Amino acid sequence: MRKNKAVMIGAGIANMAAAVYLIQEGHWSGENITFYALDQHGSNDGDTTDSVVDDYWNKNHPLSNTKGYIARGGRMLNYRTYVDLMDLLDRIPSMTEPNMTAAADTRDFDAKHPTFDKARLLQPGQGILNASKLGFNQADRKLLTQLILMPDDEETKLDNVTIADYFADDPHFFETNFWFMWETTFAFRTRSSAQELRRYMHQMIYEFTQIEHLVGVNRTRYNQYESIMLPLINYLKANGCQIILNRRVTAFEFKDTTMTDEITVTGLRMVNTTTNQKEHVAIDDDTAVIFTNGSITDSATLGDYDTPAPENMDYGAASSLWRQATEHFYNLGNPDKFFADRDASEWVSFTLTTKDHLLLNEITRITTQLPGNALNSFLSTTPITPLDQIDVDMSIVVHHQPHFTSQKPNETVLWGYFLYPRRNSPLFGKPYIELTGKEMLLELIAHLSAVDPGPVNIKEKEDDILASVINNIPVYMPYASALFNNRAKIDRPEVIPEHATNLAFTGEFVEQPYQMIFTEQSAVRSGEIAAYHFAGIPMSHLVDTPRYDRDIKTLLRATKKLFA
Repeated sequence: MRKNKAVMIGAGIANMAAAVYLIQEGHWSGENITFYALDQHGSNDGDTTDSVVDDYWNKNHPLSNTKGYIARGGRMLNYRTYVDLMDLLDRIPSMTEPNMTAAADTRDFDAKHPTFDKARLLQPGQGILNASKLGFNQADRKLLTQLILMPDDEETKLDNVTIADYFADDPHFFETNFWFMWETTFAFRTRSSAQELRRYMHQMIYEFTQIEHLVGVNRTRYNQYESIMLPLINYLKANGCQIILNRRVTAFEFKDTTMTDEITVTGLRMVNTTTNQKEHVAIDDDTAVIFTNGSITDSATLGDYDTPAPENMDYGAASSLWRQATEHFYNLGNPDKFFADRDASEWVSFTLTTKDHLLLNEITRITTQLPGNALNSFLSTTPITPLDQIDVDMSIVVHHQPHFTSQKPNETVLWGYFLYPRRNSPLFGKPYIELTGKEMLLELIAHLSAVDPGPVNIKEKEDDILASVINNIPVYMPYASALFNNRAKIDRPEVIPEHATNLAFTGEFVEQPYQMIFTEQSAVRSGEIAAYHFAGIPMSHLVDTPRYDRDIKTLLRATKKLFA
């Protein structure tokens, strides 16, 4: 249903994409687009620590050390698959590179710094593993092949099936190098959705053949906030869009209709989180409401070098609003599948800032690769899973430096995470979620020490490394993997729900044919769909999505790799 104005709930990449397409393809005035959001540090984040401490989720948890940098998470790009993202970035100027679009900026940087990971997996007693040996047995191959060959119209067979369920008769799968790399590259867990794993195997099947080196991974010049989000923010503001922050939308008001499945938003109730005053926004017949109905960084909390990140039990701002909508209508999905089981979705990450390159150089020596190539995952030597198997303890990403535009030449910033934060630290004997920033750094040094080939072990330089620290920020994210939680297809709403007259859903918690989530690709495409719908543009004009799962050469290479 065509509209001429839009209210955006959430200021993440999905809604910003929708705004760009409304302006450029729908020929809307940006002055007719208004965003309401808690803050502008969405999932594609990255900033100085002192700039985020007053964001909504951090206000009640003041830090004693606000120095250094923070990036709650990081996303890897892939040009071959992220076609909608690259289309979007080709439409806006780079923030840092004159006369380049944001897409040209990324392509230029990536061409000069191609990824080739030489130390994808490391293990005490072994050092750098030969991860090209995926480690499959015949049962692994059979089940993976069935997943890859499953057609789209049979996908509902995997409704409410976890990855652990799917491989229940083949626990060996979870001891393969393939699984160790796949779970840490894409952040799947054993309790994640097998349906979503199938989509990844379809859309990223070519990555299957090169996962040990990540050569298909592309990276932005700086952190994704400065390389992706700020160009979008600057473009939209320059075109007259209003971005109103410190607002938590708490409820939709819907039109009373005789047919209870007709969805028409007539108003929004919200709270100004700065003043705690309640506010109301009326929605007229000419206005679309575009709502990002879940956020993987909602309820995230920060710690610092001497303080663990506290646990926040809030259900989440976006998901709470989604749940309020489902109380009125039956076809809008089931947010509890994603946000009521944080044990299946939580992570702890950390962002380390040092005043010299000592640690960076030591990591370079141990892993034999320069910064910017690495996703290093450290395997345990003893069983740590419920299946009594070894698994990855922690992972780090060593960025090309500088990772922030304001970073000093002598400073280093790197990022790491614990995919299972309730597991006990082997060094401290308590869950990772309880570690301070200093303890997380000591944990990292211990892992590096155990795989250090010498001749001088990094442990001997521990005091100097600790003395170099500016800050290390732990981040607890209860919903970091919520989008992978076990579910059925009907548990996510369509971008344009049936019988909705002015409401669209965007982001990673919406159902789109074939699209895999946890990617800027699916987020951008959802915004593109919403924009085209309300601007009256045929969906046939959407960016074409490649189907590598139907490419014979790609499938033959994948088959060969299965037997490596």
